[in-house]
Amino acid sequence: MSTLPSLSLKHLVELLNAAGCAARLEGADTQVSGMTVDSREAAPGCLFVCKGVSFKPAFLASAIEAGAAAYLCDETLAHAVAQAGGTAPRIVASDVRRAMAIVAAKAYGRPDERLNIIGITGTKGKSTTAYMLRSIFAAANIETSILGSIETDDGFEHYESHNTTPEAPELWRHLHNTEEAGRDIMVMEVSSHGLKYDRVLGLHLSTACFLNIGRDHISPVEHADFEDYFSSKLRIFEQCETAVVNLDSDHADRVIEAAKSAKHLVTFELEHQGKTPQASGAQADFLARDIMASERGISFTVEAEGERHAMTLGMAGAFNVSNALAAIAMARLAGVSFDAIAEGLAHVRVPGRMELVSSADGRIVCIVDYAHNELSFETLFSSVVKEYPGRKVIAVFGAPGGKAVERRECLPRVAGRYADLIIYTEEDPAHERVEDICAELAANTPAGVAHEEIHDREAAVARAFQAAEGEAAVVLLLAKGDETTQHRGDEYPEVKSDLALAREFLGA
Repeated sequence: MSTLPSLSLKHLVELLNAAGCAARLEGADTQVSGMTVDSREAAPGCLFVCKGVSFKPAFLASAIEAGAAAYLCDETLAHAVAQAGGTAPRIVASDVRRAMAIVAAKAYGRPDERLNIIGITGTKGKSTTAYMLRSIFAAANIETSILGSIETDDGFEHYESHNTTPEAPELWRHLHNTEEAGRDIMVMEVSSHGLKYDRVLGLHLSTACFLNIGRDHISPVEHADFEDYFSSKLRIFEQCETAVVNLDSDHADRVIEAAKSAKHLVTFELEHQGKTPQASGAQADFLARDIMASERGISFTVEAEGERHAMTLGMAGAFNVSNALAAIAMARLAGVSFDAIAEGLAHVRVPGRMELVSSADGRIVCIVDYAHNELSFETLFSSVVKEYPGRKVIAVFGAPGGKAVERRECLPRVAGRYADLIIYTEEDPAHERVEDICAELAANTPAGVAHEEIHDREAAVARAFQAAEGEAAVVLLLAKGDETTQHRGDEYPEVKSDLALAREFLGA
């Protein structure tokens, strides 16, 4: 791998001020190479960034001890970290988040100017669409990097992700690695958090896809209200060449209006009987019709570019056709043939998304899925009762700690309309008590809906399969998918994934 450019602090300060981010240099004009926000990753000669509401001066001291040549901090933090910083030179900025993104782009050589970066946003379906697109590229013999909520793979680093969109230094490092690995394409999920808090500031996207919008991530530490959440997501169009928009999304007219800031606009939708046309009255550029479930998955026909092409999606859930259509549109923009698209969709696997595990006699079907918000719950549960009529429905899920607090009210309400039994359990409690989160979920369960609280997730899954014994049942293990960690406090201890547990209990 090539070495990163060596940059002077004076040059970086000039760069920040030119970009409208007030900054000053205190100390010697040192050269730096690379940067990090994690003191455990600090390397000799790097620039360390002091950020976060829980930042401690000890983190800075640790980074300098590891060899960090200088540090970047916010004006509001400058006094508090001065002693820990010692004689190390520093850049003090008026807005450390903006500064961090601007410097990271420069520090890693602006790989976005040479890569085809595809950004996907939406309340649900981001990971599924990203993996569909990656499977399509693989069928076309195009090696692709991926960055999202399931995993990070840039050609050099490959690990299970903890954030949908990482902080700017990490993001730009992965883009640099992608280019160094000889890959031309990065498919990435872009979260509302990443857009609002400038994690992707200055990033040039070749394509930006808007899948859908629903209420989520509304809390004191995320978005104050739906308008803040929605408007944050719409910012993705300000930094892309081509916008890809789902005409079936709620608030589609507003999404289309925002997408006009892109140079090109491509639309997609499903054919619906009696559907009210959009304001434009025009048919989408990519239309899916003749949608049917089969043993191999979901078959449908796509109409685009004056042609019709038969497709088979190799995963369950008719609602996934919308995600597939988005992937088809983006693949065509990248020049992939319809034949390669068909092959990629037929063999797609999305870790932890609509993963089906059945008992030997087929009476118990387990679905492992990452559904974790109101929109994805409504879509999944309504699909399950339609595709598995007459079966007992047992759902296992929780809610995360410290964020998206609205889910504790809406998830029990949605699940309560469809499930015969709900089991509340652990789901990344962070700094909250699992017991408190489960109690809040239970308190919001509709009257008359059977529910239990089992704080240990593995025990909760075991109880779900016990309740399904002797029944024709569907067991839904939700929100964690194929993840093998739980966020507890500041740690991410390893656990068995929901998928592994399902296979273990059903002997699959």
